[in-house]
Amino acid sequence: MTREMLLALALGYLLGSIPFGFLLTRFAGKGDVREIGSGSIGATNVLRTGSKPLAAATLVLDCLKATAAVLIAQHLIGPETGAAAGAGAVIGHLYPAWLKFHGGKGVATVLGVLVPLLWQAAAVYAAVWLILLLTTRISSVAGIAAALSAPVTAFILKDVALFPMLLGFALLIIWKHRENILRLRKGTEPRIGSKTSSTA
Repeated sequence: MTREMLLALALGYLLGSIPFGFLLTRFAGKGDVREIGSGSIGATNVLRTGSKPLAAATLVLDCLKATAAVLIAQHLIGPETGAAAGAGAVIGHLYPAWLKFHGGKGVATVLGVLVPLLWQAAAVYAAVWLILLLTTRISSVAGIAAALSAPVTAFILKDVALFPMLLGFALLIIWKHRENILRLRKGTEPRIGSKTSSTA
């Protein structure tokens, strides 16, 4: 890996590891989001604090930090470094050093990477995510399906360069949702808005 790629990866990691969910809930007086629900710092767990605005802000910021990482790297380091910065952003979000490598599940952050790198995949990703979220009201189902749609779209579009990275993202998101998958198999995975969603 070249020096430029390593620099882009580091830049992406630094931006991606900004724990917006953790920071927003702390500043809003909601306590430590890692001590409720799944312990994740992502938007779904922030929603369990009872604040929809905080959850929405977390979702948007987790997405934008990845988009910013890609665009800044492309502008300052080189147009070919966008994917490396995107990979760094996702890894940073999943495993932030400042929170002992315990981060979010990456769904919004991956969308942020797709927006500047492969807009068609971003559109499919967002559509799958929203449709399943509205129909099933199960965040994990929507997130996993959206993640899987990204490498499929890249494959259909014959984007050989991005396909391996997007497949890796999908596998990471599935791994981060492993406890959710176990609950889905048991039929105990909570739905958004249900009375159990705050404690699951």
